[in-house]
Amino acid sequence: MLKKLLHTKPYALDTGLFLLRFSFGVLMLPYGWQKFQNYAEWSKDFPDPLHIGPAASLALVVFAELLCAALVAIGLFTRLALIPLLINMIIIVLVVHGADPFEKQEHGVLFLIPYVIIFLTGPGKYSLDHALFTKR
Repeated sequence: MLKKLLHTKPYALDTGLFLLRFSFGVLMLPYGWQKFQNYAEWSKDFPDPLHIGPAASLALVVFAELLCAALVAIGLFTRLALIPLLINMIIIVLVVHGADPFEKQEHGVLFLIPYVIIFLTGPGKYSLDHALFTKR
């Protein structure tokens, strides 16, 4: 009985990956949307850790948090879309809030961990990547 309870069903892994990928993709969208809506105002003094200018830094963040997060949510080009999100979260945690207490870094870390997991495991069976690019 215990062995049966602890045994992972084949569909459970893909369902878990779907829920992780979809939820953390969707949870990131409001952050990107807010930055997109306020682009003109925020682009003047947005943090510029890469020294490319505040407007360009904000544009890269909007790209990651809006477009790439949407791609992760639907599971299309998932690993490729995760690269800007991973870079974004690493910069937020280590550079923008690098000298701050953990309470300021925590939000970025809580997004970084699932993005790393999804990058390592792939999007799972319930994704557009699987539907479009897996040979049958």
